[in-house]
Amino acid sequence: MTTGRMAPSAARTWPFLAGFVAAERRLGERARAAGRLPAFAYEFLRFGMKQGWACLFGGLICALLIGTHLFYPADAPLTRYDFLTLAAILIQVALLALGMESWEEAKVIPLYHVVGTAMEIFKTGIGSWIYPEASWLRIMGVPLFTGFMYASIGSYIARVWRLFDFRFTRHPPLVFTLPLAGAIYVNFFSHHSMADLRAGLFIATGVLFGGTIVHFQVWRVHRRMPLLLGFVLVAGFIWLAENIGTASRV
Repeated sequence: MTTGRMAPSAARTWPFLAGFVAAERRLGERARAAGRLPAFAYEFLRFGMKQGWACLFGGLICALLIGTHLFYPADAPLTRYDFLTLAAILIQVALLALGMESWEEAKVIPLYHVVGTAMEIFKTGIGSWIYPEASWLRIMGVPLFTGFMYASIGSYIARVWRLFDFRFTRHPPLVFTLPLAGAIYVNFFSHHSMADLRAGLFIATGVLFGGTIVHFQVWRVHRRMPLLLGFVLVAGFIWLAENIGTASRV
């Protein structure tokens, strides 16, 4: 799936970036005219910048976790957990006000926040982990800022989908994917008291998506890769973000 014609820039979705579209396109044309190596380097750089823009909200949340772990005063009148909650809300407001996030993306965040908070309530309730620091802004022992960590994933998915214009070949139908997704969530809650079906669910995912190809547009053409590889790469970065949270002692 390739095309030599430039699609409308996804950057126009965000007012903050819209003013740079023309200049970026001229830069790309210069790289293309300079030869294959400069064009490759430009596309590689463009891929990284798109991924960075997609990760904006999540990256800021990770920076908050690290920064407060290193520098937040222990005797501050506002607890660290409550500061994280209020700071995450302010980041969301600022991104919308500055045109760095669209309202369509912002609508995804409350859904992921609610689901994530519910999962955290369950995990802390059965003793998988705890949030030891004091805070006022919490529900059943779960600080409200934790929901924003899950919301970061929703924000990334909404942004990366638009930035890379995802298309799929041999994607399984919903009649198969919805039961699989449901089984994954059920196992998340049930594996503490029943058999853990993760191995079987991994196999089912591999069988179901084994032939699926994702097409993504970095620059002028749609590149392609197995969707399972995409799953592994995204899961790896989520694992890294989770370990940042652990290391920052939230």
